[in-house]
Amino acid sequence: MNLIRNLLAAIGLLTLLALSTAALILGPKLAELDSRSPQVYAELAERLLETGDPGIAMMWAVPVDQGLTVDDVIDSLKSLATNENLLFVGESPFYKQVEAITGEDYRYVNFLSFCDARVGKMMLEYRDHYSGFMPCRIALVEDTNGDLTLYSMNLDLMIHGGKPLPPELKSEALRVRDTIRSIMEGAAAGEF
Repeated sequence: MNLIRNLLAAIGLLTLLALSTAALILGPKLAELDSRSPQVYAELAERLLETGDPGIAMMWAVPVDQGLTVDDVIDSLKSLATNENLLFVGESPFYKQVEAITGEDYRYVNFLSFCDARVGKMMLEYRDHYSGFMPCRIALVEDTNGDLTLYSMNLDLMIHGGKPLPPELKSEALRVRDTIRSIMEGAAAGEF
């Protein structure tokens, strides 16, 4: 009995030492992160565990109202973006590329790009790696049932996932994030 008690005490001591060491090493590094990073990573982990799919966990998805056409949604996206001073900078009709390569019809998939050059400049001046987030893309995708959905990257990881952004950049990044989400929701409902 003494052997088991001593063994459990040793395991407990080793566990306590390991946790203390981890806290000493990780604590200061975690304290440097944005105050919302634990919440953002918890939400990501929750979606990942729920779906088992990192693509679903990292993206926003907004179903398009029945009855709206592809042209309705694209016109709405462009109009709403313009109203928010977000520039439409191009599109990549993926379905046409697939059809050109395969010679077969393919469901509608189009990537629309939007940008606020002033905020983009701020991001690049902060860190060149942020160019990978530019321009903001919204995908309009027809599923195998013919239903349309808008998809875009959840920008919270970029904004809150690491060390705090400089205040002005953070404020502008939040504005762009909110604008992208707003125009997706508006276009999905056919607003102009």
